[in-house]
Amino acid sequence: MAQASKSTQQFVDVKEIRDGAVILKNGSLRKILLVSGINFELKSEEEQNIIIYAYQNFLNSLDFSVQFVIHSRRTNIAEYLRNMKERQNNEVNELLKNQISEYAEFIRSFVESNEIMAKTFFVVVPYDSISVPKGGKKFLGFLGLGKKTASSLDKTLEQKFIQLNQRTDQVISGLVQVGLRAVPLNDEELIELFYNLYNPESIKKEDLKIAEQ
Repeated sequence: MAQASKSTQQFVDVKEIRDGAVILKNGSLRKILLVSGINFELKSEEEQNIIIYAYQNFLNSLDFSVQFVIHSRRTNIAEYLRNMKERQNNEVNELLKNQISEYAEFIRSFVESNEIMAKTFFVVVPYDSISVPKGGKKFLGFLGLGKKTASSLDKTLEQKFIQLNQRTDQVISGLVQVGLRAVPLNDEELIELFYNLYNPESIKKEDLKIAEQ
């Protein structure tokens, strides 16, 4: 069992999650932003053109690549049904009690018999390490520059975080111009996200939500 678990982990590129960032095994960093949506079809033609133009400007302003991810999963109504049950128990009017019970049962049956999917939108902001080939390091040593010069080509983890946070702020600012709200996921939310990604058939945790503030 331990051997099977170890071999499975070899396919996961994530080394650790720290300070709201994903640290990959190759030393690269990733920030993941949860992004709100826009009902583009309900916009007027003029509004659609403004959004498209703003989105083009946003992409052209970036000097690094970003990844857009749409995560779909079945709607989780467990919390909603619990709230309905609590409301039913607190209701003193018998007629309303019965109506709440029938409504909750209708919602539960409808969701169970239909594939109702919830879509969540993410933007992945990267910061990749600069690696020096082994031959290059040997050459630097041959020149008498030593390991210190070779390692100076790679930024410290703190410097990487600074660069990553600057990129993240730039992306958030650009998305605001498009009319989208974006917030970085914290450590707990990142763990929850990867848990759901790697365990799609297991019981789902609560849905991620953009902070109201």
